[in-house]
Amino acid sequence: MGHDVAVLAPRSGGDPSRMAPDRDGIHEIGRTITLPTNGSRAWLTLDLTRYGEIRRLLRRERFDIVHVHAPLTPALTWMALLGSDTVNVATFHAQRDGSAWYRALAPVFAPIVNRLDARIAVSEPASAFINRYFPADYMVIPNGVDLDRFSPEVEPFPWAADNAQRILFVGRHDEPRKGLDVLLRAMPAIRCRVPGVRLIVVGSGDERRHGATLDAIGRDGISFLGLIAPEDLPRYYASCDVFCAPSTGHESFGIVLLEAMATGKPIVASDIPGYASVLTHSREGLLSQPNDSAGFSDTISAVLTDGSMAAAIGEAGQTTAQSYRWSHIAAQVLDVYKGAWKARATGHLKT
Repeated sequence: MGHDVAVLAPRSGGDPSRMAPDRDGIHEIGRTITLPTNGSRAWLTLDLTRYGEIRRLLRRERFDIVHVHAPLTPALTWMALLGSDTVNVATFHAQRDGSAWYRALAPVFAPIVNRLDARIAVSEPASAFINRYFPADYMVIPNGVDLDRFSPEVEPFPWAADNAQRILFVGRHDEPRKGLDVLLRAMPAIRCRVPGVRLIVVGSGDERRHGATLDAIGRDGISFLGLIAPEDLPRYYASCDVFCAPSTGHESFGIVLLEAMATGKPIVASDIPGYASVLTHSREGLLSQPNDSAGFSDTISAVLTDGSMAAAIGEAGQTTAQSYRWSHIAAQVLDVYKGAWKARATGHLKT
């Protein structure tokens, strides 16, 4: 859309004592430390001594907007907001049942969140979560999907022409919240109803973590592919008959749902707030109770044995995915920027 964009992000590799040279507008700083959070892992830059470096960068570049993601996550976002002299916008991504961390440290976070001129949440559940601790006006703008990359025109792999029906799982399957064990325990019942069905697991994680479950249900027809080349991911969606997202919770959104919808594939997902905000039950997919393997086996089997229903769900998903096109999402973000800039220029109070 004609704007200049720079990215300041944690650095992996190289000399962490120095900011990496700018390359194509990407500024890498600090070193990353991996910490568990919200049932997942986060790669964080915790070195507060980099504040001077960041502030000098912000002053040199004279950005019109500083847009931070997950602003309460230490510590790079804190330093960017505290060092910014311009309009500040933040996107909040997290969703969970509660946060003792936010409640206890609200007075510490106040100087940071008070520097925000506008706030975005990626979903209604994410907005409701953050509003409990830092009440304000949050504009809900979802994540998007690349509809040129994920589409019904993507060519399946040659092996998908063998008439076997396939279930696809995409995610870090060593994280219990992703719910792969729930899907694995559903497989015996699915096999009984859909002979020859196969499960493809794409994503990082140690297959041995699921060893006891696999020994109990049998490994026949289950393939763990690990990390794959990004350019191949759309072809895995195109090569499956149903996409399954059995996460148990702590999901504020569902980018994998968008990817499956854009490819025209029916979805079976957990009925959790983050997923229910992306798809409507019986329209773009079917929602099943989390942690209920029997429920997932019934729902997945229904999709695999009812071609008309599967086709209708896939078509509805394609239609809905259009509203998540990145150009559409970007236009909404720009409207937030313009509103925040106007409010700052006219001296209105920050939201």
